[in-house]
Amino acid sequence: MTTALAGSRAGSPPAAAALAAERVGLYAAIHKALRHFMADTLVRMGRLDVLDADGLGAACAQLDVLLTWCAAHVAHENEFVHSAIDARSPAGANRTANDHVEHLQSIDALRLEGRTLRASVPAQRPLLAQRLYRHLALFVAENFQHMHYEETVNNALLRAHYSDAELMRIHDRILASIGPEEMLLTLRWMVPALNPGERAEMLNSMKAGMPPVACLGVVAHVKPHLDAIGWAKLARAIGVPQNKEHGA
Repeated sequence: MTTALAGSRAGSPPAAAALAAERVGLYAAIHKALRHFMADTLVRMGRLDVLDADGLGAACAQLDVLLTWCAAHVAHENEFVHSAIDARSPAGANRTANDHVEHLQSIDALRLEGRTLRASVPAQRPLLAQRLYRHLALFVAENFQHMHYEETVNNALLRAHYSDAELMRIHDRILASIGPEEMLLTLRWMVPALNPGERAEMLNSMKAGMPPVACLGVVAHVKPHLDAIGWAKLARAIGVPQNKEHGA
């Protein structure tokens, strides 16, 4: 894979890498969520029983939700992140902007394939499902490489031209543009994909800035998607009883 490490900074001194890790990063959490949702959907499509109508419908529905979410993510990055890069480094976002055009084309094609599979008769499904699975795998692979480039090259541009305070204002504008339904979907895939420290930091920040009832609703929303150990660590970190669905 000749492009797998494109834009990597593997040769950077350890101290420089540690310093970069301490800077605000606009991509880290959302990209973990994207990788989680994409990988889960790809595995689900790969093990699909095409003769199980309910299972087929559920898998295709998950694919459709993923594709809609990916398109929304592209829109958010185009509006807030690419514009910020280009404002201080003209044409600096060109590569990832061009990738986004191709991603949207792939999203439309995959959505059509999913709907075709869902509407097909049983005899057609094995070949249609195999084709969709392979095309989805290519889409996921391309996105994984794309996200790596953003996390290295684009992040370097952002950090070179913006202070952490400015990056946080961009982050806050992105959050303000996301509606409640999309936010809950994002948290469903993001929180389980984060490490324990990241989860605790995120939920404690939300706890400090939200009404208690709303925060408890978020906790209840993400709890079923954590394993027992992950839930126990998060509950301790945010002060929620481990043996209850709600409460703080």
